[in-house]
Amino acid sequence: MSGAVSAVYEFPVGRLYLESRNGALTRIERTDAPCADTGDGLVLRAKAQLDEYFAGKRKDFDLPLAAEGTVFQTKVWAALQTIPYGETRTYGELAAMIGQPKASRAVGGANHRNPLAIVIPCHRVIGADGGLTGYGGGLPMKEYLIKLEQKFC
Repeated sequence: MSGAVSAVYEFPVGRLYLESRNGALTRIERTDAPCADTGDGLVLRAKAQLDEYFAGKRKDFDLPLAAEGTVFQTKVWAALQTIPYGETRTYGELAAMIGQPKASRAVGGANHRNPLAIVIPCHRVIGADGGLTGYGGGLPMKEYLIKLEQKFC
């Protein structure tokens, strides 16, 4: 098993920590901590795709992913990847998408544990009243990402 390779990506509302291991991305998360940039081809490719995303030129990511979680979490994360660019779904709608319509709180918990922000678009999930609710990267980041996608739809 090879070690992790990491990179830092500066974006319009902060910085992201990217990590790959064994040829797949394992983590993309907002960070304020100083991070060593040991980037390889995959994290450099991820940075290039993020550049395209923030410029409105990329709506889907083409990267090998290895998000580790429970069976339920991975089911939620797979459903997140089916929400079209520029659109949102509520936690209840996402719960229904995975066949567990009463699991909206659990879906929220799985969203919060999503290790691959933006690429697995948990920012596209909103509250039942249409309002923005919790987001691991902070509500300003979530609002920015939603507005960015709506701008380029």
